[in-house]
Amino acid sequence: MDKEELKKRTKKFALDIIKLIEDFPKTKTGDVIGRQLLRSATSVGANYRAACRARSQADFISKLGVVEEEADESLFWLELTLESGLISEDKTAALISEADELTAIFTASRKTAKGL
Repeated sequence: MDKEELKKRTKKFALDIIKLIEDFPKTKTGDVIGRQLLRSATSVGANYRAACRARSQADFISKLGVVEEEADESLFWLELTLESGLISEDKTAALISEADELTAIFTASRKTAKGL
């Protein structure tokens, strides 16, 4: 997968999360978890784009680390969304899978960039 495809994939992930959050209950819990999920999921794509414009290999590796963390955090909030009963499994399963895959992709990419 090249960087342009990955940019599109991370943007689609953010857009899909935005749509999911619209279905969250209008409760204190829904608002808090929704904000956290929205922040982390949109950060995946934004930080990946920043990584693509890194000024050095060290900067690239550092920015990929942030992307990896945000993807994993998104996975956490999605799992919490499901396990707390905020949203049903049929609405979260594909997004949980995508967050898991993105985390794996960026973990592997960072390791490759570091020469591990």
